[in-house]
Amino acid sequence: MSTQTEQALLDSIPTGLFIGGEWIDGETGATFDVHDPATGAVIRTIADATPGDGIRALDAAVAAQDSWAATAPRTRSDILRRAFDLVQEHKEDLALLMTLEMGKPLAEARGEVGYGGEFLRWFSEEAVRISGRYGINPEGTGHMVVSQRPVGPSFFVTPWNFPFAMATRKIAPALAAGCTVVIKPPALTPLTTMFFTSLLEKAGLPAGVVNVVQTSKSSALSAPIIADPRLRKLSFTGSTEVGRKLIAQAAEGVLRVSMELGGNAPFVVFDDADLDKAVDGALAAKFRNIGQACTAANRFIVHKDVAEEFGRRVTERVNAMKIGRGTEEGVAIGPLIDKDAVAKAGELVDDAVERGATLLAGGKALEGTGTFYEPTVLTDVVPGSAILREEIFGPVLAIATFETEDDAVRLANDTEYGLVSYVFTENLQRGQRMIDRLETGMMGLNVGVVSNAAAPFGGVKQSGVGREGGLEGIHEYLSTKYTLIPVS
Repeated sequence: MSTQTEQALLDSIPTGLFIGGEWIDGETGATFDVHDPATGAVIRTIADATPGDGIRALDAAVAAQDSWAATAPRTRSDILRRAFDLVQEHKEDLALLMTLEMGKPLAEARGEVGYGGEFLRWFSEEAVRISGRYGINPEGTGHMVVSQRPVGPSFFVTPWNFPFAMATRKIAPALAAGCTVVIKPPALTPLTTMFFTSLLEKAGLPAGVVNVVQTSKSSALSAPIIADPRLRKLSFTGSTEVGRKLIAQAAEGVLRVSMELGGNAPFVVFDDADLDKAVDGALAAKFRNIGQACTAANRFIVHKDVAEEFGRRVTERVNAMKIGRGTEEGVAIGPLIDKDAVAKAGELVDDAVERGATLLAGGKALEGTGTFYEPTVLTDVVPGSAILREEIFGPVLAIATFETEDDAVRLANDTEYGLVSYVFTENLQRGQRMIDRLETGMMGLNVGVVSNAAAPFGGVKQSGVGREGGLEGIHEYLSTKYTLIPVS
């Protein structure tokens, strides 16, 4: 990928805030820099929104709400479908942009464009299928009409690790349902959302329906928006710690909330597993997005009889991974998002080794420019290690062992999180038992990637509330209204 191509794309990104259908400067004229984590270089300087800018964006969303809610479902559907088509036209631009600002390999970025685009297509189809019901009440005294109505103006806070898919996964169902939006993209990777918003413009989205306020001071901007009585919905993807705080703020206004929070996913390999499938699944579940995913496998719980062979095969594959800038041919492991992420990975690995774990591959940060950490494999990780309790968010695969099915279930469920689990077994009955026994909102059975626009994404326990995607996704943006009509 040429430097000229990269620069031309970056130069095409608007630098302002998108409020009321216009790209404008923030009220103070303040800016902040966006960096390439592979080099540390500044790639774009953009407007830095203030709390006042946030309220201006909410003003625009409120002003557009009634007309957007009254817009024919087919019209909303057509706009989302045009947006999907535009994403396909610009898939290489979106992929490159994500690689530049986030660091993921270009092949993975292309995969995210495909995945994220499907939310636009899926919810363009759901927009025309919002329905209710009609019937006589049991007493025969009246007719019951149950209808669905848009929740209203919504505020979205998205994470840096999947900047395109997390934006489309929230924006698409909201628009399909008839809700207007204020979105605060992450300060580390805001450019993808800004570019996508320009595509929504081209698709014919009316002014004020989607507003974008990027900022370097997230909590300061979010708090007054959440406290505003005109806001009716809050959706957040990020850490459980921040999610708790936002839920507390949302409680004052009794807002509808969707929270996709932290994960500590178990990856359980039974002694009857197909190890070829298990190793392929492990690499996908652990090293996709450089391990920086809430769905990343965090705790590899492997039967003692196959743990050594599993570790050997995984290590062989990991040692062959190419590390580098995501635009380079054949790169499998790009940079972590920043220095703090590198430091955290190092601390978790060091703690595990000090407690008795064996290092099979990697285990250190790379020197030089960029924020790189070697893909790492640990085995014989002992109970009590921090790496078994904390979300790693890095390319570190940590193996612990078990002996019985009950042990596997106990270890898998031994966490306050419950987003996703992965199970590898050739025993159909055992697989069914794991579906019933593992405390997670999603599960991959003999597969390492579960996300799909047509499926409900979300967790239990402290991994969040609500679902995104699937038939369930649009209902997060609809309220149910019951009307009684007396029999004449």
